[in-house]
Amino acid sequence: MDSSALCSLPEDGEESGEQQSPSQRPLPPPLHPATAFYDFPDRPSLHNQSQKYSPIDWLEYFDQEDDVCIPGSGNVFHIYKAGLEGPVVFCLHGGGYSGLSFAVSARKIRENARVVAMDLRGHGKSTTENDLDLSVETSCRDVLAVLKTMYGDFPPATVLVGHSMGGSIAVHVAARRVFPSLAGLVVVDVVEGTALASLVHMQKILSSRMQHFPTVEKAIEWSVKGGSLRNLDSARISIPSTLKFDDSRKCYVHRAQLEETEQYWRGWYEGLSEKFLSCPVPKLLLLAGTDRLDRTLTIGQMQGKFQMVVVRNTGHAIQEDVPDEFANLILNFISRNRIGPHGIEVPIIRSHHIDHK
Repeated sequence: MDSSALCSLPEDGEESGEQQSPSQRPLPPPLHPATAFYDFPDRPSLHNQSQKYSPIDWLEYFDQEDDVCIPGSGNVFHIYKAGLEGPVVFCLHGGGYSGLSFAVSARKIRENARVVAMDLRGHGKSTTENDLDLSVETSCRDVLAVLKTMYGDFPPATVLVGHSMGGSIAVHVAARRVFPSLAGLVVVDVVEGTALASLVHMQKILSSRMQHFPTVEKAIEWSVKGGSLRNLDSARISIPSTLKFDDSRKCYVHRAQLEETEQYWRGWYEGLSEKFLSCPVPKLLLLAGTDRLDRTLTIGQMQGKFQMVVVRNTGHAIQEDVPDEFANLILNFISRNRIGPHGIEVPIIRSHHIDHK
């Protein structure tokens, strides 16, 4: 493809029709919420804004990055780590995102827990023998292999947190009951019924999104102005890790080749609600809208089988749009279920001193 076919955003200052101030112009809703994928926006409106879109380094949010080499394979998974004490909050991002999707929230979570955010196969800086194999089976093996390589036979108490596609993987890992230190499960904005219904639209969404960016800044601008991410700081830290530079086209393109993984999509979600309810650990479901519960989860919630929180004023990427609120929800979940660094903490029984007046 020659350079004349590349799409790019206009420079700040260009006009198109009648202008509105940012406060007058509502953000468009995500195209297909609660799917596996990044909510790819339409072309952004052409309005003058003073926002800056330069990337932010991850070091402000995580303490270190590392490569986890899986023994006996050519797979190397990139991780970001924060915090020194407490249980491990192991984060799995959605399709088209990366581990840095949890960066801004990690800065707060690390005050009371350890955070590990993994770049899944075909995403971020991870490299594997087959980046297009996003099957549930392979993804579960990847996560378990990383945990095994990192912690050996005695892993600390771990809370699996998964957003969208990553939420599906987290549920499947938990439902297998092979990770002995699993202490909690948090699923972010993905429900079986809605996700399955949305799959018919996904190829159209993927093909109609903006494909090429002349600079990383333009990709960040696209994500924020289009409404897929509503937090500028989070976009500046996470979006660069979702891109790669195409030498032949001399532009940036999407790192994850999601359009070539369609054969695996349905497997992520079929039976997901029953699997979620069957997981024998405390469970939290975070949703961006009340209309996303299917019948199985509605019954399960009425029976008190899991905790559910609807997070208002956010899009599909709850952890990016409202990172402080997301971090508080994770820390409250850990506290409520008394999840300590080595497992469940039994509260110390203290004698009560009553003052008689």
